[in-house]
Amino acid sequence: MDPTTESKESNTSHSPLQDLQTKDKLSSIASWRKIILLIIFCFAQYLDAFNNSALFAAIPPIASDIGISDSNSVWLISAYQLTFAALLLTTGRISDLYSPKWAFIIGLMIMSFSSLGSGFVRSQVPLIVLRAIMGIGTTVLISNFPPSEITSGAALNIPSGLAMIITMYPDPAAQGKALGGFAAAATIGNVTGLFIGAALAEFASWPWIFYLITIISFVMAVAVLILIPLRVSIGNSLNISQGERLKRLDAVGVTTLTVSLVLLVFAVTTGSVEGWGKAKIIVPLVLFLLLFIAFFQWEARLPEIMAAVPPKMWRYQNFKILILLSLQTFMFWVATQLLLSWYWQFIFDWSTISVAVHFELVTVITTNVILKSLPLAVVSFPMIAVSVLLQRHFPLKWVILMGEVLVVASTLLLPFADSKPNYWRFAFPGFILGTAGTTAIYATTNIALFAVTPPEVAGIVGAIFNCSLQLGAAAGSAIITSIQTSVEKNHGGVASFTGRAAGFWFMFAFVTLESIGVLFFMKDTMPALKAKQNGSV
Repeated sequence: MDPTTESKESNTSHSPLQDLQTKDKLSSIASWRKIILLIIFCFAQYLDAFNNSALFAAIPPIASDIGISDSNSVWLISAYQLTFAALLLTTGRISDLYSPKWAFIIGLMIMSFSSLGSGFVRSQVPLIVLRAIMGIGTTVLISNFPPSEITSGAALNIPSGLAMIITMYPDPAAQGKALGGFAAAATIGNVTGLFIGAALAEFASWPWIFYLITIISFVMAVAVLILIPLRVSIGNSLNISQGERLKRLDAVGVTTLTVSLVLLVFAVTTGSVEGWGKAKIIVPLVLFLLLFIAFFQWEARLPEIMAAVPPKMWRYQNFKILILLSLQTFMFWVATQLLLSWYWQFIFDWSTISVAVHFELVTVITTNVILKSLPLAVVSFPMIAVSVLLQRHFPLKWVILMGEVLVVASTLLLPFADSKPNYWRFAFPGFILGTAGTTAIYATTNIALFAVTPPEVAGIVGAIFNCSLQLGAAAGSAIITSIQTSVEKNHGGVASFTGRAAGFWFMFAFVTLESIGVLFFMKDTMPALKAKQNGSV
């Protein structure tokens, strides 16, 4: 063969990776495109939070319209969180193994069409299934920082759009502002979602919550498709075969975990209504246990690079107890709103808007959302600011314990919030204490996890942490709702507050046990951040 011909053939036989490297970088696109894309990526984070908070005040009218029982209404939240949580362990790799642009667009389209279906269906099972699919769509938007991208203080689980933000703004100063706006979006979604969902349910109809998500998701997907030219390189940096990519998604492990958790939530929600001695309850519980054990056995057999949860993670100091702590964070917020929203609407006879306002009072006071600049939003959180101050002067173990004490005090008050006058006496201060304590635990646990693990596993740590947050909300709220329903059967029915008080007492016991665990079993080896920054460990 002629050397010249051979050279030409080698030059024309580019690998996909080589083709990508010849394209323009995302950071080179026009400034106006960057600004619009940043707003879209932040809105994706907003929608993630909105998907849950918008439903809390709207669950009673949805349940009443479709005929969902109070105990089964937990599935409207849990179905979304279960698929979201379980798939977090693998979909974080999608943006690393494939193009984050297409992962982002596909996730938005799944969310859009499943939300559209949710607005049209008028049956319990299809609505719950579509909510689960919405969770899948959101999870496809989720990815982790690749280890090489992680800097100190930035290792949270993030939408795949954030991988594009990092590429789009390589300058540290601009990147920091962009990430600040992105972080703000989730809290804004939590704060405004509750009120927007209540307003739509009150003045239009509850399907419009889903129609709004449909419209926004679809427009965002089309906008990203148009704004990021095909010549721009964002994609994978791994020159591996398609078969190897599929193996690294760990579909078997994640499917096993997802099915086991669905069986657990099904068993606890059904058992409270139909009794615990039936085969339809016992069999799912046994299967849950077997599959849960099988998941960890499977993970132990896989090469580390293939496993969604490598076994070595559990050997890091304090890692296990920090993950157990993360189960509590979202459970408190979700279970509290589930326990009280129905009671306030149908027993207190408060409107959907009034329920949202009573929840919103606490949220606004505790988070104090202030937008300081556009288009990059910087949000000030008093409780997070207090947490940062405490973290700089006290070892992280004691900051977490301070938060636990606040939540224990909160769960001592909430069981007595059984009347309208008692809202101000018990519910309102209970919410303030619980939200403040939970915020401190969340912020400090997040930092502590990355302090006790090496940087090269930070991506996996972020996935496990966020998975635990969602699992705590899904399984915890299901268990608490199950306790509530079981107690109500023999103590006054749904009109009685006794079942809800029992749910709050369960939370009190759970938080108290976690506080004891932190006090006696957490190693005091995580110094104050100020001391650590000064080199004094």
